[in-house]
Amino acid sequence: MSEEAGGVRAVILAGGKGTRLMPLTENLPKPLVPVGGLPILEIIVRQLRHFGIDDLTLSVGHLHGLLESHFGDGKDWGVGIDYSHEADPLGTAGPIALVDRLSDPFLVLNGDLLCSIDYGELIAQHRASGAMVTIASYPKEVKIELGVLETEGDRLVDYVEKPVIPYRVSMGIYAMSPTVLSAIPAGQRFDLPDLVKRLIADGQTVNLYRFDGYWRDIGTMDEYAAANEEFPDVRPRLNID
Repeated sequence: MSEEAGGVRAVILAGGKGTRLMPLTENLPKPLVPVGGLPILEIIVRQLRHFGIDDLTLSVGHLHGLLESHFGDGKDWGVGIDYSHEADPLGTAGPIALVDRLSDPFLVLNGDLLCSIDYGELIAQHRASGAMVTIASYPKEVKIELGVLETEGDRLVDYVEKPVIPYRVSMGIYAMSPTVLSAIPAGQRFDLPDLVKRLIADGQTVNLYRFDGYWRDIGTMDEYAAANEEFPDVRPRLNID
């Protein structure tokens, strides 16, 4: 395990409506949906505290009062929590521009993740690299259920039956340097993919952190059901106790 990431702030995006988890989210913000008997965001808060990250900002919007009532100032979990409010939905990157005191490298993460990532190691790699943004990434494979034709013009040069194409996907966890804020337009809807594309177009360095452990994005009913089923087995790896 890495050293603790003391002095690092974490901005947790917790303002979405969670429409793909209806009816669970009809009267409950998605970050409060329980996994293994704990609200998913409480699991994240406990994990961050384990790695010495105890200065947290929740970026809230939809049903924010329930989140604020549950977490308060964070003292029950040994952290400090404040809140950044969106008057109107600003996407996934826009809310970052509303957060004060981002003067050092910081984390941005979705509030609906279940994973065993080492946040300290992620921050350490980001600091050492000098990158503007480091994106936590996870391996995924897409199987094409057809024969794929590889051609040069009209000439067939290969026939690949049902290939499996490997990708690395974003986990919804980012380490960022504070200079990134200048690339986020204030008061406008702006998403994290837009931010990353802008940085690349401007010649800035965006790196990957390669993670191959346990990860689920609790965004659909199927993923939610799988997370609850797997939770008893993965709990010892989550650093929440």
